[in-house]
Amino acid sequence: MQQASRQILHVDQNCFYANVECAEHPELRGRPVAVGGDVEKRHGIILAKNQEAKAAGVKTAETLWQARLKCPELIILPPDYRLYMRYSALARRIYYDYTDLVEPFGPDEAWLDVTGSAHLQGGVDIIAREISERIKAELGLTVSIGVSWNKIFAKFGSDYKKPDAITWIDTSNYRTIVWEAPVRELLYVGAATETKLRLVGINTIGDIAQASAESMRGLLGKVGEILRIFARGEDTTSVKPYDLASENVERGIKSYGNGLTAPHDISNPRDAKALVYLLAESVAQRMREGRARACTIGIGVRDASLGGYVRQMQLASPTNATAVVAACAWKLLRANEPLDETRPLRSLHVRTSSLSFAGDPVQMALFDDEGAKMESLDNAVDDLRRRFGNRCILRGVELCDTSLNDLDIKRDNVVHPVGFFHV
Repeated sequence: MQQASRQILHVDQNCFYANVECAEHPELRGRPVAVGGDVEKRHGIILAKNQEAKAAGVKTAETLWQARLKCPELIILPPDYRLYMRYSALARRIYYDYTDLVEPFGPDEAWLDVTGSAHLQGGVDIIAREISERIKAELGLTVSIGVSWNKIFAKFGSDYKKPDAITWIDTSNYRTIVWEAPVRELLYVGAATETKLRLVGINTIGDIAQASAESMRGLLGKVGEILRIFARGEDTTSVKPYDLASENVERGIKSYGNGLTAPHDISNPRDAKALVYLLAESVAQRMREGRARACTIGIGVRDASLGGYVRQMQLASPTNATAVVAACAWKLLRANEPLDETRPLRSLHVRTSSLSFAGDPVQMALFDDEGAKMESLDNAVDDLRRRFGNRCILRGVELCDTSLNDLDIKRDNVVHPVGFFHV
């Protein structure tokens, strides 16, 4: 068992989106509030809810009409991701007063390693209390904090009691707190993994911890070994300094992607191409900002029946040129989708992976410098967009579907959690 030598906090901002809205609009405090999608744009589900809405039975991911049936007085607000990112950055500023080892896990969660700084601040317990009190006083939000010697148990602690709580998981109590919990409460155990574990009689986190490494490997492969390490408190993964405002491949980004449910079912190539290019613009622009190039271009497709598939292709040399990303995504879509009334397109995701650092040399074709020219052109367009907004320059193809004309897909892109295993 790993000795309890490190002191790691996991801070989770409670009901983040909904509570940020209540902080911005004090008249909503004490009332059931949820952040939901736009029904007209077919994003009509609950994205987040506050404690009052939760007490009324409102659940994340249920439809807005289902939520209103449970709670007729529910106030549903549209998401404002720029506002949430601002609050996320303000919270990180508070964390940085205690340590420079801060690793975000999405906009509302972060790990802090205070092993080297706790003695300067009066101890880890004082740090945890001060962070909780400062978030409440300065931002008007509440947090749940887990404290442990490893990242996995610290996150378990922040989930253990909500809202506005501090939970210690140490060598004296992890067997009664962590090991007795259902397997689903361990980080990265999803529904499919839970089913496989339960089929062989592994029902609790303690069952995982006490299983042999060979049996876990046989059941789940390498993931099984990792979950056993997690359950036993033997995770030695360090807290990696990482700022969401400066994503780049050097800091562990493995892929870039963006997806959208279209405002209407798409049944013609013209509208589909507009969506492809809109998404490719966002993905390629973010790669350039992150100083990355990609060798793999992929798409994820969902049709009107909610069936779907993924496809990808490899490039001979890495790129972050919008035209190349878009052309590859369009080629994949045309090869696999009829784009007519027989199977209309509902949503699309464009993704790039197999990343390399944009500063690395690239072997160019002897008589073809189009790739370099396209990247230079994109960089010039990026400069203009930084000054005048993302929609100051648009490709003509993106204007073909008028229902997409008011979208700024990069600005409004949802920031997803950083993968735990980025190294």
